Amino acid sequence: MRKVLIVEDDEAMSVALRDGFTYEGYAVTVAKDGEAGLHLATTAGPDLILLDVMLPKMTGLDVCRKLRTDGSGVPIIMLTARGQEIDKVLGLKQGADDYVTKPFGFMELMARVEAVLRRCTSSPSLATAPAETAFRFGDVTVDFRSCEAWKGSRPIDLSPRELKLLGYFLQHRGEVISRETLLDEVWDYNAVLYTRTVDMHIAKLRKKIEDNPADPKHIVTVHRLGYKLIG
Repeated sequence: MRKVLIVEDDEAMSVALRDGFTYEGYAVTVAKDGEAGLHLATTAGPDLILLDVMLPKMTGLDVCRKLRTDGSGVPIIMLTARGQEIDKVLGLKQGADDYVTKPFGFMELMARVEAVLRRCTSSPSLATAPAETAFRFGDVTVDFRSCEAWKGSRPIDLSPRELKLLGYFLQHRGEVISRETLLDEVWDYNAVLYTRTVDMHIAKLRKKIEDNPADPKHIVTVHRLGYKLIG
C-alpha cells in the first residue's frame, strides 16, 4: 500500500484529501503545520507528500527546501493558492516535482499524483530513458529500473525529477536540448515562463555528478540554446 503524507492546515481540505486518498487505497498521514510535516516526512516513510505552501510554524517552501537539502528524493506536490504564481516558481526551484492550484478537482490531483509516482516506480520509460535500464557516462552510472545512481563507487541520491532529467539527456545524448523542451518533456507541462527552474535543477544535478560543477564536463551549457550531455 502506498503512503501519502498530507501537510495542510485547512481542516476541511485535509479531511477531504484524507478521505479521498483512503478511498483510493492509500495509507494516509496528516500534519497540520510545517514542523510536524517535516518530522513525519523523515520518520513516516511516505511515498509522496502533498505540501501546502502557507503553513503555520514553517512554510511549505521551507519544508521542501529542507528535505531536498538533506538529500530526500521523496516526490513532493505543492498546493498553491490561485493567483500565487510566485509560489509555483519558488516551489519548483526548491525541488518540488509538481504543483496544483487551489481550488482543484480530486481527479485532477490524482492524475498528477499518479504521474509523479510513475516517474520513479515504473519501467525505464518513467525516466524518459531508452530501452536499456543502466547507463554510464564518465564515472557516473545510472540504473533506471532501481532508481539508483553512483559516482564511481559512491551512491548518489537523486530525486525523481533529477532521474527524469538524466533519462531525457541520455535518450538525447549529444543533442542540444532547449530549456523549453525540457520543461515540456520532463515537467509535463508547457511553462515557458519558468525556464529558470530548469537552470536551478541543472545546477543541483551538476553538484552531484560533476567533478567540478563550476566547470562541467558532462552536462554542458550551449550558449543561448540550452544544454547537452557529453560522455
